[in-house]
Amino acid sequence: MDKSKRSFRRRLPPIGSRDKIDYKNMSSISQFISERGKILSGRVSRLTPKQQRLMTIAIKRARILSSSPFLNNDN
Repeated sequence: MDKSKRSFRRRLPPIGSRDKIDYKNMSSISQFISERGKILSGRVSRLTPKQQRLMTIAIKRARILSSSPFLNNDN
C-alpha cells in the first residue's frame, strides 16, 4: 500500500473533553506520572496539546502542595 493512501484511525485521548483536569484529583494525575515521578510526554500519554499543558500545570501544583512527591524514593 502506498504511503499516501494509508488510512489511520485517530486515537481518542484518555481524558474526555468534559472531564476536568484538577490538581486535587490524584487518581487521574497519577496515570500521567512515570514510576520515577516524571511527567509523561504527550506522545506517550496520548493527550491533546491543550490537555498536556493543563495536566503539566496540575501535576506541578500537586507537587508544590505536597499532594504528589517530586521524587519517588521507592528503593
